[in-house]
Amino acid sequence: MDLIRQHEQSGAAVKVFCRDRGVSEPSFYSWRKRLATNQPVRFALVETSGLAAKDHAPVELILASGDRLRITPGTDAATLRTVLNVLRELA
Repeated sequence: MDLIRQHEQSGAAVKVFCRDRGVSEPSFYSWRKRLATNQPVRFALVETSGLAAKDHAPVELILASGDRLRITPGTDAATLRTVLNVLRELA
C-alpha cells in the first residue's frame, strides 16, 4: 500500500517508478488492482518437506482465497518486501 501511495505522490510514470525501485510492472499493477478492491488476504499452510535450496524450485503460496503467489528463484528482495508489506497491511 505504501508503494502505491508513493507512486501516486511521485507523479512518475509507472515504468520509471517500478524500475527505480526494482519492482516489476506486472506486480505493481496487480497489487494496485487488488488493493483497490479491498479484498482480504489470508495465509495458508505451506509445506516445505523435501525441498532443498539446490533444487531452485519456485515457492508457491496458496492463499485462503485460492490465489497463488509464486516466488521464483532470483526474485529481487525489493519485490518480496513490497508484497510482504502489502499483505501485512491487509491482515
